[in-house]
Amino acid sequence: MKTIAIIGASRDRSKFGNKAVRVFIEKGYTVYPVNPKEIEIEGLKVYRSILEVPETHLDMVSLYLPPPLGLQAVEDISQKKVGELWLNPGSASDELVEKAEGLGLTVIQACSIVGVGGNPNV
Repeated sequence: MKTIAIIGASRDRSKFGNKAVRVFIEKGYTVYPVNPKEIEIEGLKVYRSILEVPETHLDMVSLYLPPPLGLQAVEDISQKKVGELWLNPGSASDELVEKAEGLGLTVIQACSIVGVGGNPNV
């Protein structure tokens, strides 16, 4: 089973951070929502930081944070074994991409929902 951490996951079903949780569950992924202000999203335990996620290897990390917050999170992301870091629309900046790649992360700048074959308009 594939694994994904969704950083910036949300309880608000109209936000992409929530839609991603639902789509990846539907696609059969083990989903780890990450948000320091939430306890549960879509019935799943929420982790305050990616460092709290119990997996040592994640197939994907999908980022739903503005670039300044992404820059803060990327150091922690790099401490996990991550297959791909997806920077969703609105989360990328040249500085963030450069920093992530400099830390050895494989960066994809695209909508992770579409990338997995889901519909972001759900």
